This record gives sequence, C-alpha cells and structure tokens, in this order.
Amino acid sequence: MVEAALPKFLGNLRSAGEGLSAQELTDLDRVVERKLYDIDRADVQAVTDGSDDGFLYARGFIVAMGRDFYTAVAEDPETAVPDAECERMCYFFAHLHHERHGAFPDTGSGISRESCSNPAGWPR
Repeated sequence: MVEAALPKFLGNLRSAGEGLSAQELTDLDRVVERKLYDIDRADVQAVTDGSDDGFLYARGFIVAMGRDFYTAVAEDPETAVPDAECERMCYFFAHLHHERHGAFPDTGSGISRESCSNPAGWPR
C-alpha cells in the first residue's frame, strides 16, 4: 500500500529540506498548515476518519500524496482513502525547523491545523 512508502518519502523530503533556511522552512510549514486547514471539512472527514487526531493525520496523508491527489480530494472527497494517515506530515517542516534552529516557527497565519477549526468546513 502507499502508506508503506511514506517513510522513504519523508526521508527524501527531510534530505531535501536540510539546506533550507529558517524562513524557507517556515514558509513550507505555512503551506502545509494552509493545506490542512482548507480540507478541514465535514465532507472530507466523513470519508477518511471520525476522530479529531485521526482526521488531522488523514489530512496529513492527503497533503503528503501531492498536489494532484490533494486537489482531487478537495474537489471530490469520495476520492480520499479511508483510514490512511501520515501524522508526521502535519508538522514535518515545523519539526525540521525546530531541530535545525532550536524553535518552532511562527507562521503568523492565525489559523489552526487542528481538526474542526475551519468554520467554513463545518456548517452548523
């Protein structure tokens, strides 16, 4: 399954990020943060996973699978893979920033990547 390839993918991503500056790592963390936030929606959760942490990790998997898969799921949540998770992707660049620079980045975005934090995705 695709999940079995994630450790190698994340290792390659880590190697690619080794030479990046603190600002570049912060910028990448901000992109991941925004992507996670934008698919923080009830219709996506209905296909992927029901728990808060599990849904965050499911969104991490969607982001890790790349632009085409992400766009497909954003447009049609039925294309998502149920119960697939990639917890490490959710804070990947933040942790790399912390390891290299001794602090977690401040994206300054004011948004949260935690589940159910995007009000547009959870109609009442």
